[in-house]
Amino acid sequence: MSSLYDVSCFAAGLAGNIFALALFLSPVPTFKRVVKAKSTERFDGLPYLLSLLNCCICLWYGLPWVSDGGRALVATVNGTGALFQLAYISLFVFYADSRRTRPQLKIVGLLVLEAFVFAVIAHASIAFLDQPARQLFVGIVSMASLISMFASPLAVMGLVIRTECVEFMPFYLSLSTFLMSASFAMYGLLLRDFFIYLPNVIGVILGAMQLVLDAYYSRKWKGGEPSAPLLA
Repeated sequence: MSSLYDVSCFAAGLAGNIFALALFLSPVPTFKRVVKAKSTERFDGLPYLLSLLNCCICLWYGLPWVSDGGRALVATVNGTGALFQLAYISLFVFYADSRRTRPQLKIVGLLVLEAFVFAVIAHASIAFLDQPARQLFVGIVSMASLISMFASPLAVMGLVIRTECVEFMPFYLSLSTFLMSASFAMYGLLLRDFFIYLPNVIGVILGAMQLVLDAYYSRKWKGGEPSAPLLA
């Protein structure tokens, strides 16, 4: 019979997977617009490439030959995330302006570079490090990647403060970020895994800041059409 500790770990990790799914689905309206217009317009594919690399590195950390005993729910959430990012990148390449090859070449070139970087990290961790050192090395890399991903909304938060407009920071995206980070912070704390809980504690703080900004500035924002094309 599973202990309360095991059940708590699983529940926290499962909740994190569910809230992460909301994050992975958040670009769907963007790509509905892309498919309808048959053009990527001014949308940027770089965030999806960065998210893909982050998911691949964190997926690698969650596998049993890297982490002692494995981190199954870390692997599942990041494996799912990698599939979503690949789908978005494929759509971006397919619908990039057909009159110019540069956007497609840029994205494909960066994708190849990203695959090379991940392959180097994976090979080096297996070929040159024993299990404890491997977990330490991949954990540091995955933690740095996660922190950089959680810090990326800081520019959007600054834009919200400058414009006093929350249209650039969707509420449900901020809420999903907060809830996912809180779930995985608890999962990491229960596992006593520094590489999981530290970046997610930072994610909780930044997610809470976004929710506070939303609550404050949504009262001032009257809605209406976006004042500028949104970059995704």
